[in-house]
Amino acid sequence: MAAIESFDNIYLDLSKDGGKCRFAETGLGWKPAGGGEAFTLDQSNIGGAQWSRAAKGYEVKILQRTSGVIQLDGFQQEDYERLNKLFKNWYSTNLENKEHSLRGWNWGKAEFGKAELTFNVQNRPAFEIPYSEISNTNLAGRNEIAVEFAVNDVAKANGQNGASEKNRRKATAGKDQMVEMRFYIPGTTTRKEAEGGDAGSDADEEEKNAVALFYDTLMEKADIGETAGDTIATFLDVLHLTPRGRFDIDMYDSSFRLRGKTYDYKIQYDHIKKFIVLPKPDDMHFMLCIGLDPPLRQGQTRYPFLVMQFKGDEEVTLDLNITEEELEGKYKDKLVGHYEQPLHQVVTYIFKGLANKKVTAPAKDFTTHRQQFGIKCSIKASEGFLYCLEKAFMFVPKPTTYISYEQTQSITFSRVGGAVSALSTFDITVVMKNGAGSSQFSNINREDLKALEDFFKLKGIRVKNEIDEDANLAAALRDQVMESSDEEVVGPKADRGSADEDEESVDEDFQADSESDVAEEFDSEHESDGSGSAESDVDNGVQDEDGDGDEAGAGAGAEEKQPPKKKKKTG
Repeated sequence: MAAIESFDNIYLDLSKDGGKCRFAETGLGWKPAGGGEAFTLDQSNIGGAQWSRAAKGYEVKILQRTSGVIQLDGFQQEDYERLNKLFKNWYSTNLENKEHSLRGWNWGKAEFGKAELTFNVQNRPAFEIPYSEISNTNLAGRNEIAVEFAVNDVAKANGQNGASEKNRRKATAGKDQMVEMRFYIPGTTTRKEAEGGDAGSDADEEEKNAVALFYDTLMEKADIGETAGDTIATFLDVLHLTPRGRFDIDMYDSSFRLRGKTYDYKIQYDHIKKFIVLPKPDDMHFMLCIGLDPPLRQGQTRYPFLVMQFKGDEEVTLDLNITEEELEGKYKDKLVGHYEQPLHQVVTYIFKGLANKKVTAPAKDFTTHRQQFGIKCSIKASEGFLYCLEKAFMFVPKPTTYISYEQTQSITFSRVGGAVSALSTFDITVVMKNGAGSSQFSNINREDLKALEDFFKLKGIRVKNEIDEDANLAAALRDQVMESSDEEVVGPKADRGSADEDEESVDEDFQADSESDVAEEFDSEHESDGSGSAESDVDNGVQDEDGDGDEAGAGAGAEEKQPPKKKKKTG
């Protein structure tokens, strides 16, 4: 057998482009055909190998002794014998032939291996999920658990904090990517059953809710929420406005963790892009806004900002879990060992020291008519507060909106058309550059108009005040109406019609005993002129079926004067 075995058109870990794979006694290597960084694996780190059908032919899956899985896809069926010999002779392991279940069933049994989660259908694997690809997991329901996979940016960030180059290639394999999978797990089970052991091997082991045990095992296996080193500081039951809920905050050396009743997140400090402290207009609370890139994801909802709320008068005494050597070396001039201050200040100082981010506050050049920094307003139906920072607008808490002044093309002040509060409030429309859309902030107090206009002009932003233009136009129209009404007035007093007549004035044309009185309806002397009750019956649509009104009253009252004929209804 040659000292080196080579295979062409092999794809490493879902890579877009193929490359050349070489096996030797010391290990194996892979290099992309178009050039780039090569990947190598030492012989001592090969713990096992599996041969199975895959997307581009046949795949060799290598289980590392430390942790993780290496996938080499693109082999031909006739390569199995060569590969089986070299794995047995050089790496002292058999190339296990593994057949997958092709039934397409969505129910089966999940087993936790050393490096991956396997979903088996009739004792055959339907699919495997490497732990390295799992970024988070949450209890999504009573018997349901959600497993989230690392997206492109998350995988890159994890690579910067110790993950292998393999994970970064997987995450950037293609445009379309599965980001979440959910499992329905009813009933109860034991830990050994969850990890693929025999159910009767330990009868004394306590049974637990199956979905809760699955969740705990996956958290442990995938190292979700666990970071290197001990917790530096912990803050319990912190109110979050976005996403809504209460979370415990565990702060580590390179990341922090949010622990809630349902959701659990691990966020790298490298993902923090902005850190903003905003005093609430009630003069009682402070909001801490943390901008994240990539955003925090909860199901299909993305949260680019975390918004926490603290009471301004709530103080805390805290000693950091850091040695004196680390304080004097790594965290010198960033952190101190003991804090005894308001809670929001302590959280701010520790985030600033660990994440090494600048803390942003509202601009000092703007305050409302109540001498506050936040303006009460709304975006559509969501009420909140608008803050003017030194370089951007900030609307909190939901939907949290950040608009930099550099991206702003113009700002328009307008009155609410047809609203009852049109005289006391106004709207702001912020138009973005390069056709990026616009944002509208509604129901702002009219007394803050002048301060906002002066501040925007100070920042060099183009401002259009439609409220003053409407007021000037209305004043001009009012003056024009007054001038035209003055020309129509004759004499010292304007004519107000019948309103100027005396209520007690006598109607000279009225004669109480005039002979022109209209006869009563039943007066025997009354002579009808063709109008009256008969006509009203016709008007109401009442007439004989044959339309002949002469015969209707012929039999009665012959000696009396015959009543007038009814008029026939004409078409």
